[in-house]
Amino acid sequence: MAEDPLDVLVERLQEMCLRLGLTVATAESCTGGRVASAITDVSGSSGYFRGGLVVYSNDAKISLLGVPLEILETHGAVSAQVARAMAIGARERLSADLAVAVTGVAGPGGGSASKPVGLTYVAVADAAGVDVRRLAWTGDRLANKESSARAALELLLLRAGAGPGSAGSGPAEGGATG
Repeated sequence: MAEDPLDVLVERLQEMCLRLGLTVATAESCTGGRVASAITDVSGSSGYFRGGLVVYSNDAKISLLGVPLEILETHGAVSAQVARAMAIGARERLSADLAVAVTGVAGPGGGSASKPVGLTYVAVADAAGVDVRRLAWTGDRLANKESSARAALELLLLRAGAGPGSAGSGPAEGGATG
């Protein structure tokens, strides 16, 4: 049986976070907890994983993560601004060094001309700021969710220091800090 590709990323993330003494939190919408699930599938995750929130509704984003209503009304739930606010909220509320947030349109419905199915924003917040990525997937619902979870783990690795764009060396390519 082939190893889950997410497991490889999580094992690298876990090794790095434990070595560096970093903690991680998640805030997920379109992935429905897939990132947190992948993290907790690997034994030893309690050594660095603080917890996660699945915030599917706007009300949950507001009440659990402190996403400002004005941002949701102005930019919509699937936006760089909301991903950024979700990551910051998760980092603060769960007292984590790093927090990843994912919001998007998994499909098959729910898309529009300006926000098509597959559009996803992933953000990671740390002490140095926030890195936000805009991604566009072309798979079905489950493939889009899996691709988004993989992208979230990859961005966490970058910010934890696994490569260029890690915390302390500026934003990853294509990212935005704030």
